[in-house]
Amino acid sequence: MNELQEFWMDEEGVAVVEIVLILLVLIAMVLMFKQQIMSVLKNILGKVSSQSNSV
Repeated sequence: MNELQEFWMDEEGVAVVEIVLILLVLIAMVLMFKQQIMSVLKNILGKVSSQSNSV
């Protein structure tokens, strides 16, 4: 019974689980907003390209 309590109180792998969950949320958000992200990037790169020609 004591081993079970020690296992339950052990927080050694919590940081890894938190990082994995954060990464999963970020990946899900990127996949959901992929179209909007691509349009913003195309707009920015188009402006950079057109303004670099004027310099």
